[in-house]
Amino acid sequence: MGSVVSDPARPRSALRRGWLIAGTAAAVLVIDQLSKHWAVTELAPPGSVGKHVIGSLWFRLAFNSGMSFSMGTGHGPIVALVAFVIIGVLIWLARSIRSLPQLILIGIVMGGAMGNLCDRIFRAGDGFLGGHVVDFVYTGWWPTFNVADSAIVVGGIALAVLITFWPDEPEPGPDPDPEPVDADESSALPTIDHQ
Repeated sequence: MGSVVSDPARPRSALRRGWLIAGTAAAVLVIDQLSKHWAVTELAPPGSVGKHVIGSLWFRLAFNSGMSFSMGTGHGPIVALVAFVIIGVLIWLARSIRSLPQLILIGIVMGGAMGNLCDRIFRAGDGFLGGHVVDFVYTGWWPTFNVADSAIVVGGIALAVLITFWPDEPEPGPDPDPEPVDADESSALPTIDHQ
């Protein structure tokens, strides 16, 4: 009977896959929320110059009622509902994936979506899911963004590339049963005389 050599780095159970994704998403969510808390408490009010970091990079506080990168002003509730859909799709997709990099990237994208979704739910705004997202990374040549935006965009692009060019290998199934020995063939086998 043959044996299947499996990659020990790949999560093999649904439970382990779930914990990996949840842990990654939680880490991104915590980093995103801590960075936003810092921005709200340490940076000057929206519209001010902000803090220079290096080159064209600034930390400049902005409150976004639209979608990622301070675009789509006023469409926050719609964007929040889309975030719910994205999280649901990623959970469904993760059920059939065993690739460690792909699972981590799913967690990164989910964590980013949850980070901005938390702002929609808990921060001040207008109506249901109308909270304003905190953006603070400003370059002058790119719309203002945050950690969650980066996780969604970079993680999503990397995940799409992996799925397209390095698809997940199917999980090996059990070894097939050995072929049964035909009755005529078994009678032709040599016997051992114990006398």
